[in-house]
Formats: sequence, structure tokens, C-alpha cells
Amino acid sequence: MNSAIDTGRQETAAPAIELRGISKAFGPVQANKDISISVAKGAIHGIVGENGAGKSTLMSILYGFYKADAGEIHISGQKTAIPDSQAAIRAGIGMVHQHFKLVENFSVLENVILGAEDGPLLRPSLTKARKILTELAAEYELNVDPDEIVENLSVGHQQRVEILKALYRHADILILDEPTGVLTPAEADHLFRILRNLKNEGKTVILITHKLREIMDVTDTVSVMRRGEMKGTIKTVDTSPEDLAERMVGRKVLLQVDKAPATPGENVLEINNLSVIDDQGVQRVKGISLNVRAGEILGIAGVSGNGQSELLEVLGGYQTATGTISVNGQEIDLTGKFSDGQSRRNRGIAHVPEDRHREGLILDFSAWENTALGYHNAPEYNKGALLMDNAAIKADTEAKMERFDVRPPNPRLAAKNFSGGNQQKIVLAREIERNPDLLMIGQPTRGVDIGAIEFIHQQIVALRDQGKAILLVSVELEEILSLSDRVAVMFDGNIMGERQASETNEKELGLLMAGMNEEAN
Repeated sequence: MNSAIDTGRQETAAPAIELRGISKAFGPVQANKDISISVAKGAIHGIVGENGAGKSTLMSILYGFYKADAGEIHISGQKTAIPDSQAAIRAGIGMVHQHFKLVENFSVLENVILGAEDGPLLRPSLTKARKILTELAAEYELNVDPDEIVENLSVGHQQRVEILKALYRHADILILDEPTGVLTPAEADHLFRILRNLKNEGKTVILITHKLREIMDVTDTVSVMRRGEMKGTIKTVDTSPEDLAERMVGRKVLLQVDKAPATPGENVLEINNLSVIDDQGVQRVKGISLNVRAGEILGIAGVSGNGQSELLEVLGGYQTATGTISVNGQEIDLTGKFSDGQSRRNRGIAHVPEDRHREGLILDFSAWENTALGYHNAPEYNKGALLMDNAAIKADTEAKMERFDVRPPNPRLAAKNFSGGNQQKIVLAREIERNPDLLMIGQPTRGVDIGAIEFIHQQIVALRDQGKAILLVSVELEEILSLSDRVAVMFDGNIMGERQASETNEKELGLLMAGMNEEAN
């Protein structure tokens, strides 16, 4: 097998893809600098790098979203012009984007044929697609109900629809951009089985991810990018997570959180018999009780959709509930009549939401405007009763960007123009530097690169060491175990159990996440 994944020579066949001297600039920003890369046929080839390293830009050039300023693309040994995505599809290239490109109120079948209809009458196209989807599902473990409406599918099943779309269009080369960023561990494992099936059938897979364990588990070769340049391609068996992290960042990176034992104080957060019923009348949180003490991190583990999000929403002031929640001994309103996010902030609660795009940032606003969100009434941001001091906010943002290593350090740049990791740093800087008594943080490193992960973890631990209480929600078990002092596991709206992080492991927590409490056996 190793000879088949040699990306440096053409001993057995022309590479599936060969990029030669690709360069691309956006104004003064050089996103790709003279990049050359070769991807063997029938291989799973990983591309890693920090946020902003140029990975997605390079793949967008290959898929026809962008036109390179210089360089050539060769597909199966033939120089190929790819001016748009239709040309990429004709060349046998499919792409599954980090944010799916699906019409949510269409069925699976309708999404698959959209743009690939055989004529003005849909019925023949739908009949043909149904037959092909049945065959593809059996061949690649891509089982999904073709008549189901997409918005009713889990994220993992929506991703399968994207893969089916590409295969329906006869893709021999499949690009996946951060495919596991929103998947549960079980969904990610299933995705990797699909990728191995694709490889076994002769398909070529390019996997863009910041998760080094995934690279080690599933790829044959891996290319490393840093600041728009290609730093090398190596066989996966010849490297390690530590080596890849150093190549990506340009320095040694701590992959494990370095923290001293916690010294917890008094309870800061007390939750008693908390229940949440959603707009459809479904009980999402079922009478849970928790506490978080000063100087400790309580991690909430669980598969997405088991009540963790609703817990954060109640604490953040935008979901009603029954039961009681007290912060520093004072009860907070759960009815929504006398409380909102601002009242929570006034009580010393800071919130880094799970979805930074929908709840943490206004993407069209500049970085300095986002830094002031929720804190615009702070004395240091105001000249008087009605006048905000924009110059003071910009100066404060610039200082925050320097301390949190936000790149580029430009307060006037719109939030949408920052990479995901740097967007997360903007939200963290805004919340952490308000010196909260309680920090609630959801999925702190979702879609964030290895260098930024190390930095974010350090900031969370530093806040704990200042005597603050931290409530951490993450679907990443490795992150929960590495950061937390105590771990509570949620399943179906209940607390299945609590453990000291130092006295448990992924296997035990995984059983609790599946609703199995070994103490009951």
C-alpha cells in the first residue's frame, strides 16, 4: 500500500491532483505563496495548518471558487483549467464544505439532484437519483432516508447528503473541509469508515482538519501549511501529533493542558432542580442540580442535544426555566420577566456561547464594535450619558488583540474576515477581560487550530487560578478531561453522574454519555 501513497514520484500512475506554483492574494494579504503539492490516486491525504494558513483558499482554488494569480492545476496528469465549480465537477472533483450547502426545506433526494437535473421534468431525475442513492448508500455506508427533509436530519446525516451529492456527480476526488467540527465522536467514527470505503473503491480524499488525532488515524500522507506556504509533505506513519503541531506553528506546542491542582473555594454557582421545556413542549433539561465553586472548572460532557445547550441558554438569560439558580448566594430570575443577558453580566456572569456566529458576534460589525457588544454602557466606553467613546473602544480592542494574539491585529476589520480561531479569540477577550465571577464557555475550541487551542486553554486555566468559577461545555472528551477539575455527564436532559477528572477516563465517561451508569450494573 505504501507505494500507492508516495506523493513525491509518479512510479505507478500520475497523481490524482498536482498543484504547481499556486499563488493567491487578497489585496495586501498573500493567502497562498508558490504552493506545490501532489496527491496520489486512491489515497487519503491530510492538509493541516493553523487557521489562516491558507488551506481553505488552496482548496477553493482547486474547486473553482477562486482563480489563482499564478500556477497550474493538473488532474490525473493533464493540465486542467478550473474557472468555476462546474468545471471542477466535470473534472471529477467534489467538495464538502465546513458549512453545508444544503436547502434545508428540501428533501435529501431534491438536494442531491439540485443543479444536476437531466431535463425540465423532475420525475425522471428523481427516479434515477433514488436508484443511484440506494446503490451508493449500500456501497459506502451512506445510509440516509432519501425522502427526509434535510432540516430534520442530524448534522452527521446532513454531511452524508453532501457526500452523496458529490458522488452522484461522479466525483473521483473528494475534498472535505473540517468535516468533524460539528460531529459527535460516534458520527466522526462513522465518517472515517465512509472515507476508508471511498479509498478502497479507488477514490481520492483530501481531508482538511486541525485535529491531529484524526490525521494520524485516517490519512496516508499529510501536508503541512504555515502562513500561506507549504512546509512539507510526509507519510503519516513517519510523523506524530507533536511533530505535526511543531511544523504547523513553528514552535513546540503543549498538547496537554499544564495546570496545577485546583484549590476550590465557596460555591459561586448553585443550580437546584432546573427544568427546561422548549417551544415544542419537549422537556430538554429534567430537574438537574449542580454547583461550581470558585477556583475550579466543572466540565459538562455529553453528546450534543442532551440538554447542555439549554443549560447555557438559561444561564445566559435567553431561555426560561423552572427551579432555582443562585450566583454568589443571590437567586437569579428564570422567568424572563426581569432578566436578560445584560442583567446576567451585571451579576458577574460572562458567557462565551457555543455558536460564535449566531450568538457571539455580529459578523458584519468590526472587531472593535464586537468587543463592545453587551458592554457598551461600561464607563470606560462612554464620554457621557449618550455618547460612546469610539476611540477608547478601538484602543481597548487593539490592546485586547495584542494580548490574545488576534491576527490580523486590526480593530477596524469586519468580524467575518477573521478566521474561526481568531473570531473565537475576540469573543474570549471580550468576556474574560471583564473579570467575571463565573465564566460559562461552550465548545471553546470548536473549529480552532492547534496553536489557538493551546492559548485558549491557558486563558481558561489562568482565570480559574485567579479564583473564578468556570462552567465548561464541550463535546470533546479529551478537552473535558484535560481542562476540568470535576466532570458532570449529561444524557437526555439528566445528570448521569459526576467524577473527579483525575479519577476517570474516556471509557467511563463514554458509558455515561450513552446513558449507561456502571454503578447500576
